[in-house]
Amino acid sequence: MRNVVTALALAFLIYLAYTDFAESAESQYSKIDFDKSCVWKSPQSEINEQMGGEAICTGFRGIPVYFAEDDLRQFVSFGPVMDDAAFPGGFAQFNTVNTTIEWRLDEGKPFATILRWFIENLDPVSGNPTPAYKGEVLVISTVSDPFDGLVKRVSCAAGYVDALANKNANELARMVADEIARGFVCGRDRPVFHGTRGKLSGDPYDLAQ
Repeated sequence: MRNVVTALALAFLIYLAYTDFAESAESQYSKIDFDKSCVWKSPQSEINEQMGGEAICTGFRGIPVYFAEDDLRQFVSFGPVMDDAAFPGGFAQFNTVNTTIEWRLDEGKPFATILRWFIENLDPVSGNPTPAYKGEVLVISTVSDPFDGLVKRVSCAAGYVDALANKNANELARMVADEIARGFVCGRDRPVFHGTRGKLSGDPYDLAQ
């Protein structure tokens, strides 16, 4: 019984600590408008144009959002970067991203984003993507900051939340952003799924590395 009480007390203290931190963080939102707020890179060939494209879009307070599509798979990174072709992560399955980006801010400065991805899983019978097998995953990413001290922050996936398998998916994603993404070091730390992971959550490339 004493162990149970201790565990509950510890969980309550962790909850209070997160609540205090969460109160200092806030959310702002921006839209990806591919027609009005994105500058598209000229394709190198007709094949490149048919396979997709690359664009720099305007995010929260003018922060650049780098977008690319190749072979029906999309890629996104957030914040100023040295190499605008160095896109992180992505999914093995065909996919698309939502156009609404949630930015997590601390004292007005974005440190993470939350973006919903739609995963086009294959129907095992037909072998084609179908609505019944479409997954939805919230991807929590870091925001690059080349001027952030000695360690230059880059943009990468810091965690995943299966939006269909978790009723509190948005709250869970914000907790991951606040507790993990802020101190996440791309290339050293590895992203994982948080909460329940269902069968439609796809295969992020970062998990295979």
